[in-house]
Amino acid sequence: MATSLPHLNIVADAHIWEVEEAFSTLPGFDVSLNVLEAAGITRKALQDADVLITRSSTQVNEDLLAGTPVRFAATATIGDDHYDKKWLRENGINFANAAGSSTGSVIEYMLTALLELHARGLIALPDITLGIIGAGRIGGRLADICDKLGIRTLLNDPPRARSEGESGFAELGELLSGADILSLHTPLKRNGEDQTYHLLNAERLSRFQGRGIINTSRGTCLDNAALPNWLDGDKRRFAVLDCWENEPAISSTLLAHPGLAIATPHIAGHSLDGKAANTLFVRQALCRWLNVAEEWRMEELLPEASQLINIPCTGDVWRNLHAAATMMYNIGNDDAALRSADLVPEQDIGRKFASFRRHYPMRRSWNQIPVHFLRPDPSTQQLARAIGIKVV
Repeated sequence: MATSLPHLNIVADAHIWEVEEAFSTLPGFDVSLNVLEAAGITRKALQDADVLITRSSTQVNEDLLAGTPVRFAATATIGDDHYDKKWLRENGINFANAAGSSTGSVIEYMLTALLELHARGLIALPDITLGIIGAGRIGGRLADICDKLGIRTLLNDPPRARSEGESGFAELGELLSGADILSLHTPLKRNGEDQTYHLLNAERLSRFQGRGIINTSRGTCLDNAALPNWLDGDKRRFAVLDCWENEPAISSTLLAHPGLAIATPHIAGHSLDGKAANTLFVRQALCRWLNVAEEWRMEELLPEASQLINIPCTGDVWRNLHAAATMMYNIGNDDAALRSADLVPEQDIGRKFASFRRHYPMRRSWNQIPVHFLRPDPSTQQLARAIGIKVV
C-alpha cells in the first residue's frame, strides 16, 4: 500500500520569477502552493501556511507571522532588512535570503554606469579613485575588477577590517577626503556599531571632497534629503541612484535635480539571469531546510542565448567598452523611463516606480551575450574579458 506524502503549504509572492515552476512541487512532499500579490500576503492568508516566500515589499515580522504555523520564510532578494531576524530566531522560524544571486547583475550595472559617466565626460577612466563602502560580495568583486582596469580603489568595511586586519582597508574619513566617487554596497543596519542608516548624512557629505556618489545598495544608507544640498554645492557634482529612500514614493525633487546623472528604479540586480538565480537560491535553501535533494533545473526555463553582437572598434578602448556595454544593457533607457515619472502628479510617482520594476523588460547577463569586436586592439579585448564580456 502506498504511503501518503507529508503535506506542505507554501505561500509565495506572485512576482518571484517562475514561482509556480519552482515551488509547486518538491521531492518527498505533497505541495499546495498559494501565489499572492504582496498586498494579499497577510496574517489571515498564512493561517495554514508552513512556508512563506516573499520579495522586498513584504515586512516579515511579528505582526505578520504571530499565531501562524509558518516555520520557514525566505526572500527572493539579496537584502533581508525587511525581515525581523531577531524575532524570527526567538520564535524558531528559519529564514533565508538570496544573497549573492544578483551579484553579477549589479556589477554589470556599476560598470555600465562608470562607462556612461566617462562617455559623458563626467569622469575620466581609469584616472579616478573609487571609494567602495562595503567590500562584501559585490563591493569586493567590484574592487577586483577595478584593479584589472587600472582604477584605484579605497575599501571601507569595518566588519571585515576587524576580522581580517586593517591592512587593505581604509577609514570612512579617508574615503571622504581621498575618493573621487563613493559607491555604496552595504546592507542596511539601523543601529549598532556598524550602523549604515544615513551613513552618508549631511555632515559626512559636507566633508566629501570628491564629485560623485553611486548608490546600488539600500536607499536609506544615503540621506536623500541632504543629497540635493550637496549637489547644489558644486555644479560638477553628480549622483547615480538605483536605490532610493521611501521607495516606491521617491523624492520628485531629487528625481528632477540636474545633478542626478543617472536615475533608475531599483533594477541593478534585475537581469533575467539574476532573477532566475534569486529563485534558485531560495529553492535551494528550502530544500536544505526540508533535507531533500535539489532537482530543479533553472537553466532549462531560460531562453536561448542572445545573438552575436558586432562592435566596430575605434582607437579609444573606453569608447569601445562603452559601445559594447550599451548594446548589452542600455542604462539610458532605464534612466529615461524613470525620469518620465517626473511628468506625472506627485501622488502617482510611487505607482509609476513600482510599475517600472514590475514590468521591467528582459535583460540578459553579459556572459550570455557573445560580442565580437571588429578590428580590435589587444587592450580592448583584454579589458572586455576583465569586466565579464563574452568576447568571441
